[in-house]
Amino acid sequence: MTSATTLSDAPDLTGDDYIVIGLAHCFIKEDGEVQPVTIAEPIPSAALEAIIKGIPTSYKIASAVTLGTLLTDESVTLPQAFSPDTQLCDDFRERTIAAARTYKRREVAKSHIPVGTTFEKLNFSTERKRLLNSERIVSTEDNVKQHAYTHQVL
Repeated sequence: MTSATTLSDAPDLTGDDYIVIGLAHCFIKEDGEVQPVTIAEPIPSAALEAIIKGIPTSYKIASAVTLGTLLTDESVTLPQAFSPDTQLCDDFRERTIAAARTYKRREVAKSHIPVGTTFEKLNFSTERKRLLNSERIVSTEDNVKQHAYTHQVL
């Protein structure tokens, strides 16, 4: 039995659809200093399968919930395992809807974390810091130097 659609902008999804939300340990650079911040963001099925296999990740925990318990048209309700100071990632609603669709397509990914449970045995690492507000400035020095004969017919 399928419940009624809970999201007006995702008529193909229902409140019973599966989604995994991760608690990521990220950083923000302000005034030359790096400040830690915890972010809630959806984890798509392909990323979850890689994380479960043990790759280093910035996620501390991953919590499986139904879409209906997480999102409504008006609000977001994070799992209880998340601290009250947790911030939502940019475009949280759109990214959550997109991630929920990946679990509909890849049903086997739902078996890793049962709905209503939290997985904490992740290979958490901050060796490669996730900077949320970093800007990449490209300069002419970044261009790859090519051999003089690269574009000539010999």
